[in-house]
Amino acid sequence: MLVGEQPGNDEDRRGKPFVGPAGRLLDEALEAAGIARADAYVTNVVKHFKWTPAGPRRLHKKPSAREIGACLPWLENELAVIRPEVLVCLGATAAQALLGRQFRVSVERGRIVETPLAPRAVATIHPSAVLRQQSTEDRRREMAHFTADLEVVAGLLNGKHR
Repeated sequence: MLVGEQPGNDEDRRGKPFVGPAGRLLDEALEAAGIARADAYVTNVVKHFKWTPAGPRRLHKKPSAREIGACLPWLENELAVIRPEVLVCLGATAAQALLGRQFRVSVERGRIVETPLAPRAVATIHPSAVLRQQSTEDRRREMAHFTADLEVVAGLLNGKHR
């Protein structure tokens, strides 16, 4: 089960999670890590797209703690139904909502974490963080780190990590 922050503009318009640029990057990283997207349940902590207008564009705005709290019962029900073997938190908002406010993706990314929500959990960056890198080299490097984090997940799914 992969959990992101909230739908982006494309996701909001299409009604499906991770179908925009970040979703395409997620698909690429999952494939490189050996995880079939079809085998993963993909969702978000917050179920609506919070945005501010910028001319014809709708720009992402970070959800508030109140919005996260309001959506948590929905996410908890998804967890109860899916009962994931591995929970993957994509980005700080998802990690802190599910693994605790003190959790720091920058410090703990790619590490196997204990949680009552799933037998194992791993947190990593949100794929949009790769897209925000300034240079091609920075994007390549961050994509390699992101893929390596997902390879940890693949190892858990294939019984290579216990």
